[in-house]
Amino acid sequence: MGLDIKTLCVRERTNLESFASKIVAIDAYNAIYQFLSIIRGPDGLPLTDYSGKITSHITGLFYRNINFLSLGIKPVYVFDGKPPSLKSAEIERRKQIKKEATIKYENAISQGKYEDAKKYAQQTSILKDEMVADSKRLLTLFGIPFIQAESEGESTAAYLTMTGQAHAAASQDFDSLLFGAKRLVRNFTNNGKRKLPNRNTTIEVEPEIIDLAKTLSELGITREQLVDLGILIGTDFNPDGFERIGPKTALKAIKQYEKLEAIPQIQEKLDQIDYGQIRKIFLDPQVTKVSEIKFGDVDYQGITGYLTKERNFSIERVETSLNRLKKSVEKKSHTLEQWFK
Repeated sequence: MGLDIKTLCVRERTNLESFASKIVAIDAYNAIYQFLSIIRGPDGLPLTDYSGKITSHITGLFYRNINFLSLGIKPVYVFDGKPPSLKSAEIERRKQIKKEATIKYENAISQGKYEDAKKYAQQTSILKDEMVADSKRLLTLFGIPFIQAESEGESTAAYLTMTGQAHAAASQDFDSLLFGAKRLVRNFTNNGKRKLPNRNTTIEVEPEIIDLAKTLSELGITREQLVDLGILIGTDFNPDGFERIGPKTALKAIKQYEKLEAIPQIQEKLDQIDYGQIRKIFLDPQVTKVSEIKFGDVDYQGITGYLTKERNFSIERVETSLNRLKKSVEKKSHTLEQWFK
């Protein structure tokens, strides 16, 4: 579901080049789901290797990280651990959406409606353990660090920005702000041209950055109040939110009454929600702490072997992309050496 506060945030356009030499903590599951959703064939099915195993996530990670490293960006991926028990309702809701989308996909295919089929297929993505293992293996070959969070990956990514270990957290979800991310960058792993469903046109998806302090200042509320605002609208831990309360109404209520317990019209339903625990999830989250984020060297030969021999990737495309990365890294190294002379 994700928290719907897009209209309230101070969003600023940016570009990937502005993150050169900066560490960005990426919500790994969020990024991989994007790859599984977007990178598909004409029939809407994900890409696969010769054995039928899905490779859409590997394709996305490969080309996206080639781009990141070529620009000098330092990505670190944070993987989800065990979700809080309060997220069970949202998890079940997502499963039901996938089931319904699968039925709609099959019906669309049988009727020859391939554009509709592809749209429904994008909603059926399931992230399996073997895909997580694939992703971690490829990141290791790239020398890109990853962190296995104990709970929500977003909370650990946000924590890295709060401790100064990362410049920003990258995710499509605004929940990162409730977890305290100092900066949230959206469209980081999926920027570029995108075809609009059922329309013969494309749009340019551009990265945008949201500064938490700027947003709170603009709204005139505290982070604690932002969490209460999120609960009013609906979070992953109370997906239904409160009836007829959207972002603007929620903001008005929080500014007038300051906290959930003081808003008279919601008290009956508020008693049915464990809002205290939801507050705790966001304000005192379970995070995985790391003393140092270490980046390694790119194993060009290892990447080529894994992708071409095990996952059926085109050796020409893999080598062309890796050569581009190699030249970019060598150019940056040469420039740095010249600067110190």
